[in-house]
Amino acid sequence: MLIDVHTHLDQHDPEELPGIIERAAARGVAAIVVAGVTVASSSRCVEIAQTNRGIFAGVGVHPSDLEGDLTPNDLDDLDRLAGSEKVVVMSEIGLDYLPHSPDRQMQERALRAQIDVARRHELPIVFHVREAERDAVRVLADERAGDLGGAAHYFQGSREYARSVLDMGFHLSLAKPLLRLPELQDVAAWAPIDRIVLETDSYPQPFKRKREKWTEPRDLPLVAAKLAEIKGLDVEEIERTTTRNALAMIGTRSARIGALLAGALS
Repeated sequence: MLIDVHTHLDQHDPEELPGIIERAAARGVAAIVVAGVTVASSSRCVEIAQTNRGIFAGVGVHPSDLEGDLTPNDLDDLDRLAGSEKVVVMSEIGLDYLPHSPDRQMQERALRAQIDVARRHELPIVFHVREAERDAVRVLADERAGDLGGAAHYFQGSREYARSVLDMGFHLSLAKPLLRLPELQDVAAWAPIDRIVLETDSYPQPFKRKREKWTEPRDLPLVAAKLAEIKGLDVEEIERTTTRNALAMIGTRSARIGALLAGALS
């Protein structure tokens, strides 16, 4: 059974969720983490998790969604949500330096503040980094965020950046770019198999004309199969190992997911 450690199913039409979950389960994806990008979407993620047995939540504010510094009320709301029993990660937080992105210092303050929330709840962090690797490594090291564990979301970075992430204690979260990027395949071949987790991101993709082409958690076995090919291992071994890695990454809040997987296999 597979665990999709990062999706944005809360951004889909709520009427689609049962079908998305059913299609994922049919492909052996038994547990899915839905990650917030704002306080409001984090609240939706928690609600979705509370009403769907196989869904778990991440809470956080994405750097690109910042409209100003996180307020005390924002942080109080995130702190409250982070205490929910089906929240398993602080996500999606990070730094994004694409053109027209929010102020960089503001992003850094938000990242540090959310790491603090994660620390209070002993949550691992799943972080977004785009064109900001050097600053991300600096902030994560300053905050000793590796003590919390977590993963570099949708990883597409260099081996040097991967080494920095791994040395701090994080995992690499691989998604469908693994199917098409030779440089990422090289990093995956080099990276320790016990430090890799899998995801689909599964954000709505209206730019794809056919709805059935949208990425969903059902596509996770494609990533697992490609990783198996790269590593020269059986797909079953990749599924077992990445699932074990995800549970280890989540740590103290993984018991519910473990029980779900055990039930699915019984």
